[in-house]
Amino acid sequence: MVKDYNKEHLLKELTNEELMTSVANGELDSVKILFERHHIHVFNFLYKMSGDSMLSEDLTQEVFYKVMKYRSSYNHGSFISWLFTIARNSLKTHFKKNRPHDDLENISYKLANENENSSEEYSQLQLALAKLSASDRELLLLNRFQEIKYKELAEITGSTPGAIKTKVSRALKKLKTIYLNEL
Repeated sequence: MVKDYNKEHLLKELTNEELMTSVANGELDSVKILFERHHIHVFNFLYKMSGDSMLSEDLTQEVFYKVMKYRSSYNHGSFISWLFTIARNSLKTHFKKNRPHDDLENISYKLANENENSSEEYSQLQLALAKLSASDRELLLLNRFQEIKYKELAEITGSTPGAIKTKVSRALKKLKTIYLNEL
């Protein structure tokens, strides 16, 4: 019992990258700690992108299943970049498979319209975010809410840090305009 406590305590002090390396080497107990650290962030990202809590819960579970399944493909880079790449791809795959006529851009439009009808349930910022394009919303959510750096965002999106910085800046300006027009 004491031995298990000590092992878990030691695991909790490891970085995300060290934990994922141990997962890649077959130590699947480490996934539990990664899940505890990041499942809320993954869920929040997926929820803010889709507006569907049940879907977000399912996809969050799928993301961590894929972390275990594809552990050998982890290349010892930033775990957060790798994790959110999986989350992003899982969401895109879901919409391609299950709602071929309902891509993320259409979801953005629906979210904005639904939220207008129930504004007491949503903050003005959430309303404004919902009115952004899916790509702008995704960048802002990952950069400002999940605190993912430009370099990591560039890895996730297949772009360059400079281009990401410019896109985030433009998305922030759009958000500010939408937000100020809502007041």
